[in-house]
Amino acid sequence: MGTCDGRCTLLVICSLQLVAALQRQVFDFLGYQWAPILANFLHIMAVILGMFGTVQFRFRYLIFYAVWLVLWVGWNSFIICFYLEVGNLSQDRDFLMTFNTSLHRSWWMEHGPGCLVTAVPGPHMAPDDHHVISVSGCLLDYQYIEVLSSAIQVLLALFGFVYACYVSKVFQDDEDSFDFIGGFDSYGYQPPQKSSHLQLQPLYTAG
Repeated sequence: MGTCDGRCTLLVICSLQLVAALQRQVFDFLGYQWAPILANFLHIMAVILGMFGTVQFRFRYLIFYAVWLVLWVGWNSFIICFYLEVGNLSQDRDFLMTFNTSLHRSWWMEHGPGCLVTAVPGPHMAPDDHHVISVSGCLLDYQYIEVLSSAIQVLLALFGFVYACYVSKVFQDDEDSFDFIGGFDSYGYQPPQKSSHLQLQPLYTAG
């Protein structure tokens, strides 16, 4: 019963991670954030492997999933520090998110709740994919939306890591207690022995 409960809980966590990652992937595509897009893709693949390992009792897949979650927590921690400009990190270095292929920023910068976008005349030499805007009236600034999204990812990853370790430990204990190669031999089960000799009984007839 404990194994089923742990597996079911882990599957629910993986499902939430998958939904959150897909939602995030859509908005990163809209904002041309290529580094997060690549990271989200890898995360989606790792979550799918984790779900497959949970359903199919694959111990190694769960270990891979747990190791990836550690890296995923580190990546999202970097995103949080980046948008909060912790230390030497600055949002002016947006090429970190776009691989220096465009000047776009987060999609939420212009489409956040309550944001009013006003076009500002820019220099004539500005790139074609870049326009100068003024954003005001936002109920929540885009950097805090990105921080909140990353914080949710970290929270789900922590729960996923704990349950992945728990379920993989249960799987490993089950493998140690039951010998799949030897069948029921580990439990002392002895199949009925078939006699290879026929026992002849004398036949008496009334004279």
